[in-house]
Formats: sequence, C-alpha cells, structure tokens
Amino acid sequence: MGSLVREWVGFQQFPAATQEKLGEFFGKLKQKDMNSMTVLVMGKGGVGKSSTVNSLIGEQVVRVSPFQAEGLRPVMVSRTMGGFTINIIDTPGLVEAGYVNYQALELIKGFLVNRTIDVLLYVDRLDVYRVDELDRQVVQAITQTFGKEIWCKTVLVLTHAQFSPPDELSYEAFSSKRSDSLLKTIRVGAKMRKQQFEDSAIGVVYAENSGRCSKNEKEEKALPNGEAWIPNLVKAITDVATNQRKAIHVDKKMVDGSNSDDRGKKLIPLIIGAQFFILKMIQGAIRNDIKISGKPV
Repeated sequence: MGSLVREWVGFQQFPAATQEKLGEFFGKLKQKDMNSMTVLVMGKGGVGKSSTVNSLIGEQVVRVSPFQAEGLRPVMVSRTMGGFTINIIDTPGLVEAGYVNYQALELIKGFLVNRTIDVLLYVDRLDVYRVDELDRQVVQAITQTFGKEIWCKTVLVLTHAQFSPPDELSYEAFSSKRSDSLLKTIRVGAKMRKQQFEDSAIGVVYAENSGRCSKNEKEEKALPNGEAWIPNLVKAITDVATNQRKAIHVDKKMVDGSNSDDRGKKLIPLIIGAQFFILKMIQGAIRNDIKISGKPV
C-alpha cells in the first residue's frame, strides 16, 4: 500500500520557534544523508497514538473521536519539505477485550513488508497509576514480532501530560515514577539483560495533544514543567534515527515467520545426532547388564 506524498502544509502552522527547531533537527538528518524517515507508532488503544500523529504533522491527518472505534488497519501519512520526507505510520490498538490483539500485529507486520522502520514511538498514557501483566504481554508480543532490536530504535511517548498528579507528588516525581515503571516493563517483556537495556537508551517524551495544552511565551505547546513538547519529541526521534543501531527492515521472512523456521531446521541435525548418541548409550548399558547377569544376548 502506498501513501500519497504531499507538501508539508501543516509545518507552517507551528509557531516560528518550533519551526526553527524542527528545521535544525531535519537538517541534522540530511547531513547524515537521510532524505527520508519512517516512524512507526504503536501502543494500546485509546492512549493517543492518532492524536500524536496529528500533532507531529500539524494537520488533522487521522480522524480522532472519543466515540469512534480505532481504525482496523495501519495508515501511513507522508509529508515532504525542502527535499526531506517524513512518513508516519499510525496503527490499530494492540489490545482487544483485555487481551493482546495478535490479529492487529499480523496486519501491521503485513503492511510493513519491504519497509524500513527508523523509529518506533511506543505510546502510553502518563495519567495512569500502574502497569500490569497486560502491559508486559504487549511488549512481549512486539518483541516476538520484530525482535529485541526494535527497542533500540524506540522513543517512549507518554500522552495526557497536562496532568495534575496526587497532592503528595510533584509533577516531576510522578512522571519519573510512571516512566521508570514502563521502562522496567519493557525490559522484562523484551527479556533484555539490564546492561543490554541500558545500552538501548530508550528516550522518554511527554505529550499533550488536546486543545487545553498550555503555551509558553513563544506560543509553543508546553507542559506543566515548561517544556515545549513537540520539539522535544522531534529531537528524540532524530536522535534515535541517527543512533548507531540498525533500522528495522521488515522483510518477507519476518512476515512469514520463517526466521524461526530456519533456526529450527538448523537444529534438526543436532537433535538427530543427540538421539542417536543417547540410543547407543542405552543399548550399551543393556548389553552390559545382560553380560553381568550371565544371560545370552
């Protein structure tokens, strides 16, 4: 499925300060010979994936309604400006009726075949007080689908960040505690060693997509801690896109699941050899017992 590449009209809707910062970040990519970038957006339903896509593009490119079910298929939005193209892929929620939606993962995987993912935005909400087993299962399902390497190309985005935490906690303390608990869940769900996970250096960005988001003196959307979040997110995206880790290429082997099949086929000769060796040992032990008992073979 292709996507019509359009001029990035929404870029002009950003405040001048945001435009300047974004221009610098995209210039950094072009200096590294990256004339295009593909960003995959994933997470559970209702966490603000589509709204985050709209905020990043500066246009209402994905329909969002509180009374409307999420789209059933991935959608790619492409915009170009000054010789640089950004592709953002919005995806269905990964949970259905309290369980991991493996059908959605299969649809996403099929949509991505022959595409290269430069960055994954893993989206969840800031204003949630705990993580649970389902969060771990979602991370595990993503890992099984795309491999552990996907987390080395990831930014954790926490939405609904125009949020007042409980009285006993400051905004900084609550947001840090929430992000740390999700990062720990990612490490456990992806079955990554502590050092391996620390090396992946997953960045965390807080976002507020609603119209009630505060603004700073430069008219940029700003969070309670004063940070302009759209430039923060784009900076995190460009940092991940240009890190030393390889982008994730989704080929037919990954879609068909034949990577695991190939690994299994390579193990077959070893398994047969082990079975033959064990059988010979058992036969030898039986013959030895027969000799000791004085009975003929």
